[in-house]
Amino acid sequence: MSYKCIIAVLFISKCSTTFCYCSETEQNCSNYNQNIECIIHQCDPRKDYSDELTIHLIEEREKQSKKLRLSRTDKISPEHLNGESASYLEGYIQALIDDNYYELNVLVFVDKYFVVYLYNLPSDERIKNSIIAFVKDLPDVKNVKDGKIDQQIKRRLNEKQPIRQMNGVWFPESTVIFQPLIANPREPTYSVAYRSGDKILANNQAAVSLGDIFPIFRWFDVFPMRGDLQISIAGCVWANFDIKPIVHPRGEWAELVTTDYIISVPITYAFDKWAFRLRAYHISSHLGDEFIINHSDVLRVNPSFEAVDFFTSYQATSGLRLYVGPGIVVNSDDSFPMKFFYFEYGLEWRIVNLRHHYHKLYGSPFIAIDMQHWQVNSYKTSATIQLGYEWSKLQGAGRKVRVFGEYHNGYSEGQFFNKMTDYFAMRASWGF
Repeated sequence: MSYKCIIAVLFISKCSTTFCYCSETEQNCSNYNQNIECIIHQCDPRKDYSDELTIHLIEEREKQSKKLRLSRTDKISPEHLNGESASYLEGYIQALIDDNYYELNVLVFVDKYFVVYLYNLPSDERIKNSIIAFVKDLPDVKNVKDGKIDQQIKRRLNEKQPIRQMNGVWFPESTVIFQPLIANPREPTYSVAYRSGDKILANNQAAVSLGDIFPIFRWFDVFPMRGDLQISIAGCVWANFDIKPIVHPRGEWAELVTTDYIISVPITYAFDKWAFRLRAYHISSHLGDEFIINHSDVLRVNPSFEAVDFFTSYQATSGLRLYVGPGIVVNSDDSFPMKFFYFEYGLEWRIVNLRHHYHKLYGSPFIAIDMQHWQVNSYKTSATIQLGYEWSKLQGAGRKVRVFGEYHNGYSEGQFFNKMTDYFAMRASWGF
């Protein structure tokens, strides 16, 4: 008797009901796998169940695949959800929302007509619309509504989990409350650009930035407007390189012209279509070593200062955002004195929201304009205009990749901040 038969016989002998038969010949034991399957599923091993077992294994694999946690709506085909119960669909939607908006504690209910009710949606209109659009994109969803919590619904939801487990969340990551001002040249982000035509820093430049917003804590349902309040830390470094400089005694192909640094503590608040940012920050600028060596006629100064600003943002439509804010310089270095006041305003217009099903992304062409007026520059206009396209995994929220053209007409950077310039740039960025 072969070892395969011995294993099969020992296994069969321990079962309360034995249907399988194994002879001493190798040929009769060749189907020992089928015998074991028969013991598990109470079938007759003397019959040929190869087709039935194949079908059964396929069904088991399908059941297991349904248990996998999904992170993108596109992974659910219409055939997969079609015909399933409302509770089955409800579980899927809840898992998807928890995966993509987990810190918001949104709760899901699906009725028998496949209408989805979302409870505990944030008061921030932009994030709320992003969640609703995310659910509407699911197959088999007939409609999505903002659920109003009455006593009956509250009891049903409390059977699943509390409406609020805590009054806030540490280190929220899915999105920010106050969206960055993307056309502001000094907004923290990751980017790389080619500039042309700048008569102050360099005619041909490579400009890079490395920066981000790091959320620390977010409070829910704050103040009478029941909005969300968040404190964060933001930092960034910007570097400008002169490509193939005129003066290159050591043969370098690029020289570092300026490096600017910023560290800030923004406190943000948002409800409905409104968002606010109170920010205290320090910024400083430093000339590059190669630039100092190759331009001995330039006297280095220390243009660093501390300031506080307050911005208000209004989401006029799903695509149009307006913002404005004043700032006060509270301290500056004696080698580069700054006057006290400045103000800034602008707009961002996402012309249309598109869905790239093949790549499982949302996209939108956009126009962004930022205008600044500083007292130190006699309140003359410094304007930056961007035109490009952005991609994101979530509509209107989360991190985005942007590719755009940029035109700046106004004041330069660092210790050349009081000199007028203009340039064109092609830039790619990644951030909120």
